[in-house]
Amino acid sequence: MRTTLDLDDDVLLVAKSLSTRQGQSMGKVVSGLIRQALVPRRAPRMRNGVPLFTPIKGKAAPGLDLVNRLRDEEP
Repeated sequence: MRTTLDLDDDVLLVAKSLSTRQGQSMGKVVSGLIRQALVPRRAPRMRNGVPLFTPIKGKAAPGLDLVNRLRDEEP
């Protein structure tokens, strides 16, 4: 479907950049962005007031050794 949109300059620049990077038309890029915005998002689960993050599939959670090493590094 063909239509005309009046986009803010900053949004237009980002859409053009995404279009070039993804090798897709502006219409496909903008349609994809609108679809993403329409998907309802759930609030993050919380424990003691701290948001819990869902691990990325296929990625191992950092081990305690890594956490301790990063904590102890000099700034």
